[in-house]
Amino acid sequence: MTPPFETTLAWLADGERTVAAAVERLTDDDLAAPSSLPDWSRAHVVAHLARNADALTNLLTWARTGVETLMYPSREARDAGIATTAALPPAELRADYAAAGYRFAAAVDALPAEAWTAEVRTMQGRTVPAAEVPWMRVKEVWVHGVDLDAGLAFADLPAEFCAALVDDVLGTFAARDETPQVTIVATDVERTWGSGAATVKGPVAAVAAWLTRGDASGLTGETAPPPRWI
Repeated sequence: MTPPFETTLAWLADGERTVAAAVERLTDDDLAAPSSLPDWSRAHVVAHLARNADALTNLLTWARTGVETLMYPSREARDAGIATTAALPPAELRADYAAAGYRFAAAVDALPAEAWTAEVRTMQGRTVPAAEVPWMRVKEVWVHGVDLDAGLAFADLPAEFCAALVDDVLGTFAARDETPQVTIVATDVERTWGSGAATVKGPVAAVAAWLTRGDASGLTGETAPPPRWI
């Protein structure tokens, strides 16, 4: 379930601002160092966020013009774009990231109200209304902002966003018939998911960290590795 549109836009602005500041603080050596994602440096994470901004701008262009504009020509093209961007000199990488974010923000601002109901297709082949595109970006920015391993943690993310993220992830698992057979209790936001005999408890940020990144360090209960998110 996609959160309310205005709420999503507020999270988007906050997330872009927060992660952009984190990227600007990274030194050249910091960018070359490993991120928390296997085999990716921090430069790879920044590159992915830049190319994702452009890919989602493509979907908003599709919604505005009615002309099919895919996120990426292919998965191979996506991967190549990330690799090429990550190899840029650090100053160029930072500038590229900032420019891609500005392009996406401009595309959001420029989309006519009636175009938000236009249907577009995600990289995974899902057909969604354009109104879901900002939520797609919010998830990318906040979660990969944590993946940078540059001081931002799930505990720093808005609790309401983390709850919406848990809703989203569990919806993805359910669509694949992979729902964890547990009851999940977020102790700080009075939310419960599932009805399994085993119970997992902890702050909603810790629940989000577990379901998206397999980090169960903030939880109690039977925290088996969750299914792969995306």
